[in-house]
Amino acid sequence: MRLLVECTYVYEHPQDNSGIQRVVRNIIGHLAGVQAGVECVPVMMTGGRLYRVLSLEPLSVDRAKSRRQRLIMRLDHARNRYWWLHSRLERLPPFRDSALARRLLYWPCKLLSLGITLPLRSLLWLNRNAQPAPQRAVELQVEEGDQLLLLDSSWHADFFELAERLKNQGVGIVSVIYDLIPLTHPQFCDAGLVKVFDRWFDWVSRTADGFMAISQTVSDQVAAELQVRLGAAEAARRWHGYFHLGSELDLNRPAAELHKGVRRMFEQQAPVYLMVSTVEPRKNHVYLLDAFECLWADGVNVRLCIIGKIGWKCEALVERIRRHPQHGKRLFMFNDVNDKSLEFAYSNARALVFPSHAEGFGLPLVEAMQRGLPVMASDIPVFREVGQDFMAYFDLHDPGSLVERVKAFELSGQFPAARAVEHWQWIDWAAAAGQLVTRTLHGIRGTPSKAMVDADCP
Repeated sequence: MRLLVECTYVYEHPQDNSGIQRVVRNIIGHLAGVQAGVECVPVMMTGGRLYRVLSLEPLSVDRAKSRRQRLIMRLDHARNRYWWLHSRLERLPPFRDSALARRLLYWPCKLLSLGITLPLRSLLWLNRNAQPAPQRAVELQVEEGDQLLLLDSSWHADFFELAERLKNQGVGIVSVIYDLIPLTHPQFCDAGLVKVFDRWFDWVSRTADGFMAISQTVSDQVAAELQVRLGAAEAARRWHGYFHLGSELDLNRPAAELHKGVRRMFEQQAPVYLMVSTVEPRKNHVYLLDAFECLWADGVNVRLCIIGKIGWKCEALVERIRRHPQHGKRLFMFNDVNDKSLEFAYSNARALVFPSHAEGFGLPLVEAMQRGLPVMASDIPVFREVGQDFMAYFDLHDPGSLVERVKAFELSGQFPAARAVEHWQWIDWAAAAGQLVTRTLHGIRGTPSKAMVDADCP
């Protein structure tokens, strides 16, 4: 048996390194050190073929891409951006209030999009037989009994036909699930993503033999969703497991420059409460602002720092922050912070505050606690799984519960968690890769699920 670990998106987008891309890059980078008695082979799929990945880094000489390939990527990004702008326009009056208005908007936009999609489809057809640079990937022939582990973000991929063909050749398929948020909390996602993700999950539900989630919480959600989609008898044929993510800041370069605004902020004396995430509704920054406005009104001398890229459905929030009377004084937002600056923030903040509505894992919580920074987080199941008694939890329905925890911390100096963060431990990326491979093999070989998920937990 070989474990074929799929990393198609990261291979094709070597400059991307956030979210799932960071997970994939770190897992692939540590596969060689996994001692599980199985050969782990990084693979990517393109043009109806399977390739062994030799390097995820772009070539320095020819950049591993022809002009045609570079143009394909630019057009693909332009198409995604175009429909993203269309979805934003749909939220404005009169379109948000009328299905007819949205329909009248859609068809002119659809016709205009042909200026992007027709050239893109033509280039994809011309490029259908293109081969990757041999220094980066070589074609791989599968063998019966191989197991294809879909590690990357595959819901926007075009290799489903190939995956089904490989399965017909005796290859098992295992899907890694990061979260089901587009299904469980569609109100926080773009409508286009919800549709794409729903179609993908329907496909992977029918195709995969097993599922590895990034937390037990997500694993339980996957099992429940399969029951709904497939029925009890068919769902019972799929096995389930989970592993946990590592948390090293892999882009923390010693030569990188420390963000001047972050450095100046910490030169002042008042304690800083830190929020690290993309700015978007699911992360619930509005709750944070409400809570800290209460703290400031009560005379509590604390500051709030938000670090993260600006995402979607957040125009009103960003405007509120930038126009806030405390902006630049007790309220700060940095949207272009590198890993060195983030490390500096983790090392100097008073605590991390994380009021997210839903998560698959919550990597900033682990990043903070590994560095000895205590965490206050929303009381949701996955955070209880990760933080256990080492984090302080607050009620998402009541900003006052966060206010009381901050006040208690500032008055007593005692963090309001049952156990001290210095006694908390977590795994690194090497151990995460080992968990993924070992538990995937347990699932494939039919190890009882309790033994599979209870082994070597952090």
